[in-house]
Amino acid sequence: MLIELSRGVTIHPGSFTAVIAPERRILLALNGNKDLQRFLFLYVSGNYSRLLTGISRTSGNFEVRRPFTADQLLSVINESGHTILFVEHDPTLFDGAERLYEPVASALKQAGREALVLLWAPANDRSFAALARRADRIIEIIAEDTGPKGYGLPGRRPGRAGSGAPGAQRTLEVS
Repeated sequence: MLIELSRGVTIHPGSFTAVIAPERRILLALNGNKDLQRFLFLYVSGNYSRLLTGISRTSGNFEVRRPFTADQLLSVINESGHTILFVEHDPTLFDGAERLYEPVASALKQAGREALVLLWAPANDRSFAALARRADRIIEIIAEDTGPKGYGLPGRRPGRAGSGAPGAQRTLEVS
């Protein structure tokens, strides 16, 4: 059982991985792996979920829990006996409960010893960073359209488009 985020970037069982990635990338990883339906999958989101409506799961092994406080999140993690624990990060759970950063992070780390644990957020924030400190791996996937023009295109380097082309290297002339 693996979750492949992109070519060569996979998440394995027995680990706690923190992932910052666009929603589209995570949905492709979850929906594109039909093998995940064979395992006990717990999806945890807080007050608002960005992904839940986009996940196409028909398996009876797919459960959803929605804690509304950091204390409830800690209980959900500690009570989980699932093979896959996917936590959609909700920073509002930690409003006024910063004292629970370490206990929640430790619970995620502990759960990752026996399961595949993935903490996901579309962007980094203070509470995500505090939880991610205990992760075995931190993965950040940048959306393809956020880089400079030409960034990420195979066979093309920025500033090397050729003579006279926009973005090409030029020599400054002295007058």
